Amino acid sequence: MKIEKYGAVDIGSNAIRLLVATVIEQKGKDTLFKKTSLVRVPIRLGTDVFMTGKISLKNAARMIDAMNAFRLLMNTHNVTRYKACATSAMREAGNGAEIAEIIEQKTGIKINIIDGDDEATIIASTDLKSLIQKDRVFLYVDVGGGSTELTVFANGHKVDSHSFKIGTVRLLNDMVEETKWQEMEEWIKEKTKPYKKVEVIGSGGNINSIFKNSGKKAGSALSYFYLVSFYELIKSYTQDERIVEMDMNPDRADVIVPATRIYLSAMKWSHSKNIYVPKIGLSDGIIKSLYNEKLEEITLQK
Repeated sequence: MKIEKYGAVDIGSNAIRLLVATVIEQKGKDTLFKKTSLVRVPIRLGTDVFMTGKISLKNAARMIDAMNAFRLLMNTHNVTRYKACATSAMREAGNGAEIAEIIEQKTGIKINIIDGDDEATIIASTDLKSLIQKDRVFLYVDVGGGSTELTVFANGHKVDSHSFKIGTVRLLNDMVEETKWQEMEEWIKEKTKPYKKVEVIGSGGNINSIFKNSGKKAGSALSYFYLVSFYELIKSYTQDERIVEMDMNPDRADVIVPATRIYLSAMKWSHSKNIYVPKIGLSDGIIKSLYNEKLEEITLQK
């Protein structure tokens, strides 16, 4: 048995996360990936970028502090491999590449600014074997602060994927044109039309929060009607009431409304009655990609 720890840094539009995972290799058995630690910092870069076109000096300083903290945590965990990926906010920031260079100089952490298709591919590489079966069709919906990544799975394989600039932080700041919604609707309808039954897999912090609120057991699905009733409930509350009455963090209490709208729209346009929430996202995909890179290195050395 060989045990290592990998680190994944996900720099999103709403929050920055560090996932430390324990990778357990056993001879003759599937490799196990166990989540050991998850740290989330709600810096909300998207508010900067989508409003002004660049990352503010204040948030750049906060990012440097966060990356230094993440580096120390990875050292403490004896992380042997790590990768940091930045998504919508940093790739759209006029000073994104400059900030990434400064962060690498000050913290030693190199940031890979990935595009929407790369993001969707990394997310799709996560281990969904328990859900994606050959006789079922799924629409994978990952909702972030700046974008929503969609992937269609059929016959156990990825069919197509696309990234749309529809995210919770953009919606909060009224920065999503109606044409963007129409484009996403058309894409979902076109890609799911060939199939009689489509189910949705939801990814992201908001759908995880919704699932936790439901009280359902892991592996269970949330129905479209449950999500509709939840949406009506949270809309009836003010943000302050969501924080107090529903025990939400302040940085969750505002974005959860537009996030629920996105998931509901995806379910409606794909005619899906259920959404599954396996708690898998970009961080998990980064961990899996790190392991695959290691296997490729071993193969090349032989």
